[in-house]
Amino acid sequence: MGRFTIYLDQKTERRLKAFLEEANVSKSSWIASLIRKNTAAEWPERVTRFTGAWKDFPKVDDLKGELVSDSHQKPLWGASWT
Repeated sequence: MGRFTIYLDQKTERRLKAFLEEANVSKSSWIASLIRKNTAAEWPERVTRFTGAWKDFPKVDDLKGELVSDSHQKPLWGASWT
Protein backbone atom coordinates (compact mmCIF):
# COMPACT_ATOMS: atom_id res chain seq x y z
CA MET A 1 0.00 0.00 0.00
CA GLY A 2 1.42 3.37 -1.03
CA ARG A 3 1.80 6.34 1.30
CA PHE A 4 2.34 9.98 0.54
CA THR A 5 2.26 13.33 2.28
CA ILE A 6 0.48 16.45 1.13
CA TYR A 7 0.86 19.95 2.49
CA LEU A 8 -2.16 22.23 2.86
CA ASP A 9 -2.48 25.80 4.00
CA GLN A 10 -4.53 26.22 7.20
CA LYS A 11 -7.66 27.49 5.46
CA THR A 12 -7.71 24.55 3.02
CA GLU A 13 -7.09 22.08 5.82
CA ARG A 14 -10.01 23.47 7.84
CA ARG A 15 -12.28 23.24 4.81
CA LEU A 16 -11.16 19.66 4.15
CA LYS A 17 -11.73 18.60 7.76
CA ALA A 18 -15.22 20.16 7.76
CA PHE A 19 -16.10 18.47 4.48
CA LEU A 20 -14.86 15.05 5.60
CA GLU A 21 -16.65 15.31 8.92
CA GLU A 22 -19.92 16.24 7.20
CA ALA A 23 -19.50 13.45 4.62
CA ASN A 24 -18.37 10.96 7.31
CA VAL A 25 -15.43 9.91 5.13
CA SER A 26 -11.78 9.40 6.02
CA LYS A 27 -9.04 11.43 4.35
CA SER A 28 -7.51 8.31 2.85
CA SER A 29 -10.70 6.94 1.34
CA TRP A 30 -11.71 10.36 -0.05
CA ILE A 31 -8.31 10.96 -1.65
CA ALA A 32 -8.26 7.39 -3.02
CA SER A 33 -11.69 7.94 -4.60
CA LEU A 34 -10.45 11.15 -6.24
CA ILE A 35 -7.43 9.33 -7.65
CA ARG A 36 -9.57 6.48 -8.98
CA LYS A 37 -12.04 8.93 -10.52
CA ASN A 38 -9.38 11.08 -12.19
CA THR A 39 -7.26 8.22 -13.51
CA ALA A 40 -10.04 6.00 -14.83
CA ALA A 41 -9.31 4.35 -18.17
CA GLU A 42 -12.99 4.11 -19.09
CA TRP A 43 -15.66 6.63 -19.98
CA PRO A 44 -17.95 7.46 -17.06
CA GLU A 45 -21.40 5.81 -17.12
CA ARG A 46 -23.06 9.20 -17.62
CA VAL A 47 -21.24 9.45 -20.97
CA THR A 48 -21.64 5.85 -22.15
CA ARG A 49 -25.41 5.90 -21.65
CA PHE A 50 -25.60 8.28 -24.65
CA THR A 51 -24.29 5.60 -27.00
CA GLY A 52 -26.75 5.38 -29.89
CA ALA A 53 -28.84 8.28 -28.58
CA TRP A 54 -28.75 10.10 -31.93
CA LYS A 55 -30.33 7.72 -34.43
CA ASP A 56 -29.71 10.05 -37.39
CA PHE A 57 -25.99 10.52 -36.62
CA PRO A 58 -23.94 9.18 -39.55
CA LYS A 59 -21.82 6.07 -39.16
CA VAL A 60 -18.03 6.37 -39.26
CA ASP A 61 -17.84 4.70 -42.68
CA ASP A 62 -20.38 7.18 -44.06
CA LEU A 63 -18.33 10.10 -42.74
CA LYS A 64 -15.15 8.75 -44.31
CA GLY A 65 -16.72 8.36 -47.72
CA GLU A 66 -14.24 7.36 -50.37
CA LEU A 67 -10.76 8.02 -49.15
CA VAL A 68 -8.56 9.96 -51.51
CA SER A 69 -4.82 9.64 -51.28
CA ASP A 70 -2.81 12.76 -50.57
CA SER A 71 -1.46 14.63 -53.54
CA HIS A 72 2.18 14.07 -54.36
CA GLN A 73 4.40 16.49 -52.47
CA LYS A 74 8.02 17.38 -53.02
CA PRO A 75 10.24 16.89 -49.99
CA LEU A 76 11.28 20.06 -48.17
CA TRP A 77 14.92 19.06 -47.83
CA GLY A 78 16.84 19.75 -50.97
CA ALA A 79 13.78 21.25 -52.65
CA SER A 80 14.32 23.96 -55.20
CA TRP A 81 12.25 27.09 -54.56
CA THR A 82 12.68 28.50 -58.05
